[in-house]
Amino acid sequence: MSFTVFLGNLPTWVTKDDIKSWLASENLVADDVKVIRNPETQESKGFAFIESPNQEEMNSIIRRFDRAPLEDRLLRANPAQPPKSGKGALRPSAPPAAADFPRRAPSGASPSASSNGNGTANGQVRKPINGRPARNTQGGRQSAFAEELAKAL
Repeated sequence: MSFTVFLGNLPTWVTKDDIKSWLASENLVADDVKVIRNPETQESKGFAFIESPNQEEMNSIIRRFDRAPLEDRLLRANPAQPPKSGKGALRPSAPPAAADFPRRAPSGASPSASSNGNGTANGQVRKPINGRPARNTQGGRQSAFAEELAKAL
């Protein structure tokens, strides 16, 4: 039986190594992590699959990352299920509702352009993140994002 977690609503810059470092910082175990990419551009599609060794670990990963804040969005984590076509690829068990995600103001719009006038949707409080973290491709050191996520989590 497969114990795979769908992790969605990821920024496109998130890598397999980022996810592995988040899991390690939370003492969570994963057998494999697959960030799904556009085959033509190799840019992330904004979601990944995390294979866990057992049901308990899968549930721990879901509890830790479902609705976790990252930049100006909330991550989604739930059990993955094979597609109905049976081709072996994985998909989320249920698509998240549009209301589950914070609304984003159009580029160049003021924060008052969002749904409740304070720069957040549904009254959520966001922690400010100073600019977009740079990816660190050198081994051994956490990326700025992983450090920021560890502080937020």
